[in-house]
Amino acid sequence: MDRVVVVGASLAGMRAAETLRAEGFAGTLTVVGEEAGPPYDRPPLSKQVLTGQWDADRIALPSGAKPELELTWERGVAAIGLDLAAGHVSLADGRAVPFDGLVIATGAAARWIPGTRAIPGVFTLRTLDDALAIRAALGAGVQRVVVVGAGFIGAEVAASCRARGVAVTMVEPLPQPLSRVLGDVIGRVVAEVHVEHGVDLRLGVGVEAIEAGDHGVERVRLSDGNVIAADLVVVGIGVIPNTGWLEGSGLTLDDGVLCDETTLAAPGVVAAGDVARWPNPLFGEVMRVEHWEHAIDMGAHAARRLLAWAASPSDPALDMAYGPVPWFWSDQYDRKLQLAGRVRPDDELAVVAGSIEDRRFTALYGRNGRVVGAFAMNMPARVVKYRQAIAAGLTWDDALQG
Repeated sequence: MDRVVVVGASLAGMRAAETLRAEGFAGTLTVVGEEAGPPYDRPPLSKQVLTGQWDADRIALPSGAKPELELTWERGVAAIGLDLAAGHVSLADGRAVPFDGLVIATGAAARWIPGTRAIPGVFTLRTLDDALAIRAALGAGVQRVVVVGAGFIGAEVAASCRARGVAVTMVEPLPQPLSRVLGDVIGRVVAEVHVEHGVDLRLGVGVEAIEAGDHGVERVRLSDGNVIAADLVVVGIGVIPNTGWLEGSGLTLDDGVLCDETTLAAPGVVAAGDVARWPNPLFGEVMRVEHWEHAIDMGAHAARRLLAWAASPSDPALDMAYGPVPWFWSDQYDRKLQLAGRVRPDDELAVVAGSIEDRRFTALYGRNGRVVGAFAMNMPARVVKYRQAIAAGLTWDDALQG
């Protein structure tokens, strides 16, 4: 294997490139990135960048400026096609980049409400340009923000806007914020935190229309008939894996690039990060994970799997199955939320430390006699401990007794 192409100058893609070099790959290593600027970290976009605490240079990924990696860069150009038989990636400018090994790390794109993308003052938050544009609008005197969606991104945007003193209405069709992930009990706690910080929280209601006037967005019309005035709207209703460029390639595309347990998507092709979907043997579930640490770990694992394939293409390498305990954090106001594991709203729930009333607690999620997740608010050390225990197969009874 002499030529490896990494498509996606993302956290996962850059970690894959670093790992390839660290593990001894000495061939040509090309990184294709659709954005023109250097690679950067995404979690601060909805927090420190949006509030104005950090500028763009603060979130640059160090790997993007390491000359020792000897990367060949293709920045500001999108990959638009993949020919597995010919072994090349087609670029939007008409060129083709050949490869012997391929890492797919194209991440995901923010989901839009149909018909709203061209309305001035309506944004999604996925890229650095998005964050800077929203920040500029806030700095230009925006007074009324509507956040559509109370998932992690929406909740963080709401908290950041409130930190800037802007009036915020957050709209969520589910009964509570984050209830799709954490369930209604924990979601209710998150809701109370936002209300206490001045957010006008509208739950169990959808958006019928986002309407514009002569100078941009003016109002959001809700499914219950209410109308909310808005100077700026941020849509946070999830993401779509960036797999459009892979249509017709022969790869299996199903809510992402479908890989085997080892992250191999096809001979000589691995995928990592938000775009990858694979059977996690630890949970017995095919999953796609959109978390920061997962991108780092899976990027490194995929790189090692690609090298193992190059060394022995016929070896299934079942000992390289990728079975992590996903982990995620979110900062909202003075609350630090952390989640480890793979939880469902209908899992058993037990508070094992602290108290919900004090907004400082740890809760466990159980399913089929096993602990499958741990959530903490302002108790980070306990999540680290439980994450290790979940990986070791902690039972529900042992967890409640201990």
